[in-house]
Amino acid sequence: MLEFFMTSDAIMALLTLTFLEIILGIDNIVFISIAANKLPEHQRGKATNIGLLLAMVQRILLLFFVSFLIGLKEPFYHFETSWLKIAVSWQAIILFTGGLFLIYKSTSEIREKVETPKQNENDLKSKKITSLSQAITQILIIDFIFSIDSILTAVGMTNGLSPNHNYNLVLMIIAVIISIAIMIAFANPIRKFIDINPSIQMLGLAFLILIGFMLITEAGHLSETQLFGNSVGAIPKGYLYFAIAFSLFVEFLNFKTVKIGGK
Repeated sequence: MLEFFMTSDAIMALLTLTFLEIILGIDNIVFISIAANKLPEHQRGKATNIGLLLAMVQRILLLFFVSFLIGLKEPFYHFETSWLKIAVSWQAIILFTGGLFLIYKSTSEIREKVETPKQNENDLKSKKITSLSQAITQILIIDFIFSIDSILTAVGMTNGLSPNHNYNLVLMIIAVIISIAIMIAFANPIRKFIDINPSIQMLGLAFLILIGFMLITEAGHLSETQLFGNSVGAIPKGYLYFAIAFSLFVEFLNFKTVKIGGK
């Protein structure tokens, strides 16, 4: 087993999988930060760390049920009319529901922040998430939605790497543990930065709306949806992450400009 993990193919696969998990975890960190920041101050760090640790356990458990996850891609119902055709699968339903959940939560948060000046302090306190378990439950729900896609991608990347499937499974588990450890190290500083910078909060919420639409279109693509003869295509993730990186870069320039101008 040790010989397998010392091969160049295994090392490259581990690095690639870890990088993939971290990139896909960016969405998670943004959502976790926003959910945790609605808790009282003394519970925010705890919610972030516990949420990520439970997310790691959840992803490892899902890896043991890979065959179940693969089965979720198989359509169980076909709907066809003269203008609409859908092959419904559980994976598509999960992604579609998750997309709607993200859009709803993000738009609700944006509405609350926009209306903040019109509300008194007591109104704002009443809207805070006072339950640690409630925040962690939301974190686990959204992590489950993101995990399905990342785990299936990881399985595809390690398929054929070793004839012993247990070796591939251990490799994926190590990648998940390393990526979650890295995210735990940076999640709280990111959460605090988002909390003290309202413009970053709005940008993060806008990203979540964009990701929600991406999940919905991906659900349509997986269910082979055709609307008036036109197939629904999935949004390439590279485009999405480039848009996020570019927006963050512009926001960073604005931040530096304001800082220099304030001196």
